[in-house]
Amino acid sequence: MVEAASIRTPDTQLFRDIFNASPIGIAVENMEGQPLFVNPAFCSFLGFTEEELRHNHCVDFSPPEDAQKDWALFQQLQAGTIEHYQLEKRYFRRDRSLVWGRLSISLLRGGPSPLVLAMVEDITEKKTLQEEVLKIFVKDVPAGVAMLDRDMRYLQVSDRFCADYGIDSSQVLGRSHYEFFPDIPGHWKESHRRGLEGETLRADEDRWDRADGTTIWVRWEIRPWKTASGVVGGILIFVEDITRRKQMEVALSDVSRKLIESQEQDRTRIGRELHDDVTQRLALLTVELDQLQKIPSQVQSRLRKLRKTTTELTHDVQTLSHELHSSRLEVLGVVRGLRGWTREFSARQSMQIDFKTDVFTPVPLHIGLCLLRVLQEALHNAVKHSRAKRAEVQLTEHENEIHLTVSDSGKGFDIEVAKQGTGLGLTSMQERVRLIDGAIAIESKPMGGTTIRVRIPLQRNAEQAAG
Repeated sequence: MVEAASIRTPDTQLFRDIFNASPIGIAVENMEGQPLFVNPAFCSFLGFTEEELRHNHCVDFSPPEDAQKDWALFQQLQAGTIEHYQLEKRYFRRDRSLVWGRLSISLLRGGPSPLVLAMVEDITEKKTLQEEVLKIFVKDVPAGVAMLDRDMRYLQVSDRFCADYGIDSSQVLGRSHYEFFPDIPGHWKESHRRGLEGETLRADEDRWDRADGTTIWVRWEIRPWKTASGVVGGILIFVEDITRRKQMEVALSDVSRKLIESQEQDRTRIGRELHDDVTQRLALLTVELDQLQKIPSQVQSRLRKLRKTTTELTHDVQTLSHELHSSRLEVLGVVRGLRGWTREFSARQSMQIDFKTDVFTPVPLHIGLCLLRVLQEALHNAVKHSRAKRAEVQLTEHENEIHLTVSDSGKGFDIEVAKQGTGLGLTSMQERVRLIDGAIAIESKPMGGTTIRVRIPLQRNAEQAAG
């Protein structure tokens, strides 16, 4: 080992004066990392005396998480694979507080044995100011943002981040991200690792199936944040909770699926009616005509019956047509069209329906079509499910709104149970009314009948139709 006295000669006094006066901490170490000379600035930086520093290895002043990396660099210096390196690093002072220094290490080969020159500039204030400015930005930014260090410990979180996760900043600051979210997806951990290596990553949407059985959807971005010298100090996680949006997308997708199912159900119903009723009656009519051809003497007596059968068939086919598209609304107007359809439905189902209206304002066709579909659904349900024999329909006008009320005296149903079912009826009515800015209320209870109330603004829809 090179002794300090062996390089202390009178002609080095100028160097020693400069060495001692330097505001930058300087240490001359042997190849084992033991300080031989340290200047006052170096002692002041770490809070030790020169004598105390000589009995420590340079890595002894590093935090445990940094020591292994520091020692690996020093071993490369010993092996001669590198002769110089710079980095920003943390040091423990004598009082165990942490300070930041910009370290520059160089290998000196001019003497009898190689020496190591270490120069450390105190950048604690600059680092603190830099991080504080970033922390202020993170806290106040109107988005979900978390600032973490290289060990994934929270340095700062935004108010929005706290609001999204229902936490207070005091609950997370200083804690590990993985301690706070132990069930975080593995691919997110991999993204954090890549972010700490300097990558910027993002996902427009990502799914997290949590351990408690809930699912969270988020849009996220990971960006490394850097120190003044360009070293990655940690990562910023920008996150937006889009769970509600995804739930709405799923709900809309379900509505679309049910609408398709409804179309298929309507086709099936109409196809069955054509096959089981109209087609069979047409076949009977063909038989009747064939018999008339064979027995001409009975033409006069059976002609009246054949004419009645043909008229009934025509009427029933026309009714099926109106179920699909009611041209009556276009020809007669909405109010008269609704009244006419109700009268036909009442006769066909042998159901007493009391239709009342005080509407004289022309109703736009698209509103009329919505009201017709709601009326059809309500009355079909009253016959099929409620077994009602009597119903009331009221179409009224109040303060530039059209109100439709359909009530029956049937057995009713449990609304909450119906909402959980697979049927389309309630959903179909609600979606139709919602699409024209209306509102719908459904009141029902077992054995208590059902009332459906719809109100639709006239002026807003008239403006949309005109536009």
